Amino acid sequence: MDLEQYSRRSSERRRFRRQLLDWFDRNKRDLPWRLNRNPYRVWLSEIMLQQTRVAAVQEHYLRFLRRFPTVRKLASARESSVLAAWSGLGYYRRARMMRAAARKIVKEYSGKFPGSAVKWRALPGVGRYTSAAIASIAFDEPVAAVDGNVERVLQRVAGERVAREPLWQMAQELLHRKRPGDFNQAMMELGATVCLPRRPKCLICPVSDLCGTRGELPTAGKAIRQRRREIHYALDCTDHTVFLVQRSSTATLMPGMWELPEIVPANGTTAAWLTLRHSITVTDYQVRVTPGLAPKTADGRRVAKSRLTNLPLTGLTRKILRAAKII
Repeated sequence: MDLEQYSRRSSERRRFRRQLLDWFDRNKRDLPWRLNRNPYRVWLSEIMLQQTRVAAVQEHYLRFLRRFPTVRKLASARESSVLAAWSGLGYYRRARMMRAAARKIVKEYSGKFPGSAVKWRALPGVGRYTSAAIASIAFDEPVAAVDGNVERVLQRVAGERVAREPLWQMAQELLHRKRPGDFNQAMMELGATVCLPRRPKCLICPVSDLCGTRGELPTAGKAIRQRRREIHYALDCTDHTVFLVQRSSTATLMPGMWELPEIVPANGTTAAWLTLRHSITVTDYQVRVTPGLAPKTADGRRVAKSRLTNLPLTGLTRKILRAAKII
């Protein structure tokens, strides 16, 4: 079944919608952002879920809401406080852009949320997918949202690799006009739990009879190889304080965040007290932590252990301090 042929079959589209939504109503996961359709909560979940697994988001989502329960609270918060609440999720630009968008909503819209995808897309940090997801879920706007999971589902249904724009067109044609938010979430749910990147669960798929692939599409291109790097840190810690350094505000990666001082091991090796692994995009880090004084060249300061969780720590630093039972 090719894309053009599929698009013409309105009866199959109706059946696809019905079968998918019936499945979603019975099987959707119990997630905290599905308790209601509050635009602020929907927006926060969509921003947090960008490039991050659902399991990693849930705890951060609830913690962030406790600290910033409304858009006005977020708009009036200091950037460092927002980054501290975001710490551990990574991709900190998302938090900065969300705060900037909150300030714009309060200043230019008097705290009222836009009701359309077009207006949402005009806000900092809100792209094509995110604006469509928020508008459909929170405001029932009949606009399709295509993320990575949805893209995979659509390509397998079409039975071929489809370019980006035709894919969005196909999503719009499939969309359930009366339940657009539920339909978009159902497509995402299907891709996240059934139509998996590897070994899709076709036997339990609610729309397998309408799928042009029923399995994986042939792999296109070569997989990106992970780079490997070893990195060493000093854990300069007393009973009440930890020595930390702050990244430059102009750094391209995690500007303004706090971390342990990096060290160069003597003769290329050192006995590590703590060793762990950490991945950022295409780099796998072998992290070695050595207790001892920070290098004299390190420009940082001592931070009370009681204040550590209020600082915007890098995800790796938070992981090390947890492993060391300091936080």
